[in-house]
Amino acid sequence: MDSSTRESSVVDFAIDSPPLLAPTLVVVSNRLPVSLKKDKTTWTVKMSSGGLVAALSGLEKSKINSVWVGWPGCGMSKEDQEIVTGLLQEKKCVPVFLSEKISDEHYNGFSNGILWPLFHYLHNNINFDDKLWSSYLSANQTFADTVESIYRPGDILWIHDMHLMLVPKMLRRQLPNAKIGFFLHIPFPCVEIFRVFPWKAELLLGVLECDLIGFHTYEYVQNFLRACTRILELKTSPNGVHFRGKFVRVGVYPIGIEPEKFLEKINTEKVQKRIDELQKTFEGKQVIIGVDRLDYIKGIPHKLLGFEAFLTKYPQFRDKVVLIQIAVPSREDVPEYKKLKNETDELVGRINGNFKMLDIGGIA
Repeated sequence: MDSSTRESSVVDFAIDSPPLLAPTLVVVSNRLPVSLKKDKTTWTVKMSSGGLVAALSGLEKSKINSVWVGWPGCGMSKEDQEIVTGLLQEKKCVPVFLSEKISDEHYNGFSNGILWPLFHYLHNNINFDDKLWSSYLSANQTFADTVESIYRPGDILWIHDMHLMLVPKMLRRQLPNAKIGFFLHIPFPCVEIFRVFPWKAELLLGVLECDLIGFHTYEYVQNFLRACTRILELKTSPNGVHFRGKFVRVGVYPIGIEPEKFLEKINTEKVQKRIDELQKTFEGKQVIIGVDRLDYIKGIPHKLLGFEAFLTKYPQFRDKVVLIQIAVPSREDVPEYKKLKNETDELVGRINGNFKMLDIGGIA
């Protein structure tokens, strides 16, 4: 792809810097594991939290030399791009710069507006927009170009999640001998659902250029293999796909948490103090705790409606049971998520109001 036709140019990277001379593992995800903030003229960088960051936190403890490629989370001028690139280099991160239009249509429009609901079986109201597909293509190409710009022979390229399912094919075209892996952090749907997707073949062909493809569960693996068989008419086996003269391995690699971190936290003075406060507040109550990201696939409104039905059917428990629902905000600029927040707030207010609760029962 000619550099003059790229949607967003790749910022030159200082390849002679010792920490990034020959990275062994190149992690590629939509977002970098850091948050950027500009205060007047000064940029600051700090590590961020999130599912992918938590899942790959073990890399910090390993001796694997790695670098992380991803979108920095915001648009910026050419001058700021150069400044931010230098700051991120200290964190072993390489930024992928996208225009605000492409980043919005790629992330909010296509990835979260189409792939996310489709892969979670919520396909009824999806708008399959060609314009969003074009932005998804453009963003994936910019990611691939950025990876190519820092690649050194022998590197392992590890691509992550639904946002970048075309990148493996693009990289295979640009780096024929590279070792490429892909991991999908969400479900892969059954073929009956996946086949309604207009660009189903393109996505499958995108990831099949990998050497290894990973999923969370055996069910997701089977769904992927069936899609390859029924949509692309490829020969498959329980652990892979025969594709263009090579065998692409497919495996189950469930991601978990580091329990040691939680065990360490629970013994700290701050956490113990909070536990004492909660025990006094809810003394004599049966406490139900929910911890979920505020996302329509989590079923928070359904949980609240179920709790309301319970209180209606068993009024004797109204002053004995409390539901504590922690709903972590996410994707707050997406209309569907704003609607979900409003719906959740209204349900909580209605239930607490109808049953005259919060002293201290109901939903907190």
